[in-house]
Amino acid sequence: MRIWDEIYPCEFLEEDIRAGRLYILKNGDDIAAAFALCESNEGEPFVKWENADAKALYIDRLGVNVKYLRQGLGRVMLRNAAELALRKNAEYLRLFVVDINEPAVHLYRENGFAQAEGIYEEKFDDFVLREYGFEKRL
Repeated sequence: MRIWDEIYPCEFLEEDIRAGRLYILKNGDDIAAAFALCESNEGEPFVKWENADAKALYIDRLGVNVKYLRQGLGRVMLRNAAELALRKNAEYLRLFVVDINEPAVHLYRENGFAQAEGIYEEKFDDFVLREYGFEKRL
């Protein structure tokens, strides 16, 4: 099952840009990687966070251009997101990832994120995405 298509994440990018929460890494004219850093996420109440009351920011729409895979850019973007979150006085950096996205799950664990207890089920007309919550104390 493909998670990203012509609708997602494209339908959110204009708002991400307008809200000043989209961050990109460029290599010449290429967008090598990008992510949005958001104040909240719909999945928040569905998992048990270490400290649910602490200020947290959420990484959304983290992606690396296929031309730049396996070059460490995912790690770079996670580090950049953590630095930005710290500057915004967040105590935690959190994210959700679809359960079948094993490379992303591995990336998050490898970079110090802990999986929260519980699963967020995002329901669509004809399918359900099961998403794990991950967090890292900053």
